[in-house]
Amino acid sequence: MIQEGYKSGFVAIIGRPNVGKSTFLNRVIGQKIAIMSDKPQTTRNKIQGVYTTDDAQIIFIDTPGIHKPKHKLGDFMVKVAQSALQEVDLILFMVNAVEGLGRGDEFIIERLKHVQTPVFLVINKIDEVHPDDLLPLIEQYRSLHAFAEVIPISALQGNNVETLLQQIKNYLPEGPQYYPAHQVTDHPERFIIAEFIREKALHLTREEVPHSIAVVIDSIERRENSDTVYVAATIIVERDSQKGIIIGKRGQMLKEIGQRARVDIEALLGSKVFLELWVKVQKDWRNKMGQLRDLGYREDEY
Repeated sequence: MIQEGYKSGFVAIIGRPNVGKSTFLNRVIGQKIAIMSDKPQTTRNKIQGVYTTDDAQIIFIDTPGIHKPKHKLGDFMVKVAQSALQEVDLILFMVNAVEGLGRGDEFIIERLKHVQTPVFLVINKIDEVHPDDLLPLIEQYRSLHAFAEVIPISALQGNNVETLLQQIKNYLPEGPQYYPAHQVTDHPERFIIAEFIREKALHLTREEVPHSIAVVIDSIERRENSDTVYVAATIIVERDSQKGIIIGKRGQMLKEIGQRARVDIEALLGSKVFLELWVKVQKDWRNKMGQLRDLGYREDEY
């Protein structure tokens, strides 16, 4: 049953890698559901964040940054991002105020010209630039596309985020509440736990290990008469040298990844967590469709 005046719909967040899409999503939802990294192409799957108020429900789809793919995983990520444009009520095209207009933005704008969906230009990271620099930047983007709205924000600081949310509501149709009010994502906890572990591995290894990391959750066990959740997971890398980096000297790196991931996992599950991590080499997994499917990158779901 649709409540009169209740707004609901699906909103895609799209943009170049590393413009702050996941930071924005986590800010709006109020808790961490998308992993954040200063490396590009962190997000691989569409992550639905559900934002519910008394008068609206906005379902956000966080897409991988559109970029020129270098391997089959990259092809998958770009297809996911582009498919999102066809199935939503509104598109947020997020750009980085610090970096300004780039060829990657022009690449995305060319694709936006072929969709009928309204597009907001969301200029993120305004806390890092002088206000006088914003107007010329806005004019540059406006000259390339007829955006429905242009809204500068800081996802990190929260500046103007409420204004953006209100404008989104204005553009959404009347509709049902698709998800219960308390639900913040449609992903199972296994997926989110794996993403938390992958995030910590990316943060801690930085330039030493590129985006050749995947995480498989082997088991999540809640034992009787225990307030601890037991999680076993395997970190997948492509080369033996990367395995050595992830494990670290005397296992210190793997221990640090586990300790940091456990903090997020405990916050998610609301209980103590015992986390056991393993590292496994699957050579060149990003270019093998069978292994991509085994690791959860299923194109037919998009």
